[in-house]
Amino acid sequence: MEKINHKWIVLIGVIFVSFSSILIRMSEAPSLVIAGYRLGFTVLMLLPFVFRNKKEELKSIDRKSLITCLVSGVFLALHFATWITSIKYTSIASSTVLVNTHTVFIIAGTWFILKEKVSDKVFLSMGITLAGSIIISLGDHSMGSNVLYGDMLAILGAFFVAGYMMIGRIVRQRLSVTTYTFLVYSSCTLTLLLLAMITGTSLYPYPMEEWLIFIALAIFCTILGHSIFNWALEYINPTFLSTAILGEPVFATLWALILFHEVPALWQIGGSLLIIFGIYLYVQMNDEKNVVIQDEK
Repeated sequence: MEKINHKWIVLIGVIFVSFSSILIRMSEAPSLVIAGYRLGFTVLMLLPFVFRNKKEELKSIDRKSLITCLVSGVFLALHFATWITSIKYTSIASSTVLVNTHTVFIIAGTWFILKEKVSDKVFLSMGITLAGSIIISLGDHSMGSNVLYGDMLAILGAFFVAGYMMIGRIVRQRLSVTTYTFLVYSSCTLTLLLLAMITGTSLYPYPMEEWLIFIALAIFCTILGHSIFNWALEYINPTFLSTAILGEPVFATLWALILFHEVPALWQIGGSLLIIFGIYLYVQMNDEKNVVIQDEK
């Protein structure tokens, strides 16, 4: 298969992922339930493949790597819990763009926690991204406190997914993508279900329409979305993948316009363009470091 075909497949993955916020908006189930069943069904679908091809790696995994994967799954669970809730309060455009500000938290973590040197150009991209976030939040504030609350949850979701990515950056040096993903998704599922039980959120019963949404999120948005990104890394430049993923909020906003008649306000368009441009600069500057920026929505 030619390289150009791989890129077209990545585009298909971006389109599938962009339907995540749409399906979530269509669901009336609590956020913890949506996220829990989405990841739960994903784990069940991965189970036969993992035990057929990765059984030996699972048996030989060391304790440190296992614990790291479990912690990574907790961060991913908190990401889903906050981001999915944000879609119930703010617009799809604001939510999907703001959750992509995880690059800001990654830059901060790289600087403060990992003690890695950060260039002035990286700080510039961080400033541009923050400026876009402030524009969206200030504009959304005029629409009511609930909308601003949704924006803050989306940003909190960005913080948690940044933690998930930074942990993954460390443990992925010791584990294959498949094994790491399976362990993290399993930990994420258990964490979400535990949070649901602690908060008294009912895990059942739900109508057939809801179960179809849960399954669709698992198949299309996770398996055919994020799994395609992981597969594509073997064939394409990571920078192309990172840049292509920026198309998710663009497609999501388009679907929201068509299906829910959500017309983005001028401040949302302006702030979104700044955020996407800031992330794009960061991705381009990290090309030589082979850094990949990915959204687990």
